[in-house]
Amino acid sequence: MQPGTPRERARAQTIADIISIGREHLATDGAAALSLRAVARDLGVVSSAVYRYVASRDELLTLLVVDAYNELGDAVDDAVAHAPAEDPGAGFLAAAHAVRAWAVDQPARYGLIYGTPVPGYNAPGDITTPAGTRVIAVLLRLIERGVAAGVVDPSPAAPIPRVLRADFKAIRANAPTSLPDGALGRAFLAWTALFGAVSFEVFGQFGADTFSDPALIFDHQMRLIVGALLAA
Repeated sequence: MQPGTPRERARAQTIADIISIGREHLATDGAAALSLRAVARDLGVVSSAVYRYVASRDELLTLLVVDAYNELGDAVDDAVAHAPAEDPGAGFLAAAHAVRAWAVDQPARYGLIYGTPVPGYNAPGDITTPAGTRVIAVLLRLIERGVAAGVVDPSPAAPIPRVLRADFKAIRANAPTSLPDGALGRAFLAWTALFGAVSFEVFGQFGADTFSDPALIFDHQMRLIVGALLAA
């Protein structure tokens, strides 16, 4: 079969339908209760037929993980593309607000990729890593842009232990970045602060009445991070 044949297009459409139904079940039943039998029922086929497209519950979870990571990555890419290219701080804020907006709109899918691991499921890194590292790759590029423009200080803000320097060296060997240790440390600070803030909101860790407008505290937090990144 050649790519794009009617048969391949029909298969791709069926898999897309399975992912769409899987999203709905994820939102209503949670990842741990995901069932291929239930997906087959909603698809209108016998349960054995769905296994021709998705071999197991774990494979369906993997499809949903990659789908969520890629939709989030697309949202971040689009937001950064509309930010001023010469202003990495504005780019970071655009990326951060895109992450929050997607997570608040898709809490179940955000929980699948950044929440409690699904019991018995181990995501295959060779399949999920390319999609799962899209957002950090964007942040690394923004910080590289800031270092090149002289607005992000590449020197360490705190002493870096020898073991951590070795970890940073390994990261540079396997990731598309040449950032020095000091700037790489700042990148990880920005990354974890961003997703920590989003997770606190999505998973209700602030409490129901702590902040009148969650968007305002989030924006304030992200501007503090930009201030730390642009300390030079």
